[in-house]
Amino acid sequence: MAGHKKIANVKLRGRMRRKYAIRKRVTGTPDQPRLSVFRSLKHIYAQAIDDTQNKVLATVSDAEKQLAGSLTGKKKKERAKAVGEEIGKKLIAMQIERVVFDRNGYLFHGRVKEVADGARAAGLKF
Repeated sequence: MAGHKKIANVKLRGRMRRKYAIRKRVTGTPDQPRLSVFRSLKHIYAQAIDDTQNKVLATVSDAEKQLAGSLTGKKKKERAKAVGEEIGKKLIAMQIERVVFDRNGYLFHGRVKEVADGARAAGLKF
C-alpha cells in the first residue's frame, strides 16, 4: 500500500501514515538489521530485514509449525514473547547482536512490546 493511495479504513489509514513516518527514519543494515513486527488478529510475525540489500535475514511467526505446537493454549502476549525470543536466538546465531526496532505503525504496547522484550531476553540490543 503506497503512501499516495486512498485507504478507506480509517484505522488502517492512520497506521499507514505512522508506518511511513517511522520508515523515513528507520533503516536496517547488514550488521544492524531492522526488526519489523506485524500483528494480525490471530498471529504475530517478526522479520529481520537488511534494507541496503532489500533482503530478509530471518523470520519467525507463531503460525510456524515448529512454534505453533508449543504455543497452543497460550495467550497472545505469551505467544508474542516467544516469537521475540525465537527471532533473537536466530539473529544471535548469525552473530547479529544489535537491531533497529520497527513497530510498523503500531503502538509500542501489548503484543508489540512483548516481541521486543522477548528479543531483549534472547540477548539482542536495540
